[in-house]
Amino acid sequence: MSHKLEVAKAANFAEKKKSRRKNRNREKMGLQEDFEQHAELVKTLKTKPSNEDLLILYGLYKQATVGPVNTDRPGIFSMKERAKWDSWKSYEAKSKEEAMSDYITKVKQLMEADTASS
Repeated sequence: MSHKLEVAKAANFAEKKKSRRKNRNREKMGLQEDFEQHAELVKTLKTKPSNEDLLILYGLYKQATVGPVNTDRPGIFSMKERAKWDSWKSYEAKSKEEAMSDYITKVKQLMEADTASS
């Protein structure tokens, strides 16, 4: 194989790799924007979500924005904070992207239920 052909193939490979990286970054930006939009949309619900749904949203939001739990579990007398911490902890195996996607799905479900109940 000639040197020019090898160089051309290497350049083509590098360009394809760069293009794939750009596409992944574009997908992440789209997901981030969707996530931020749904974080605002959930505030417009006419009906307050159940405590269970609020805990799910909290856990997914924290996992998406902060990542795995980075604080100690609150004490037994801080029941609300402890429930929130437990919810966040339950999602620590998810990547930030998975948590964002699941958060968006949950908000969409709540929005549909809110519309149906109106």
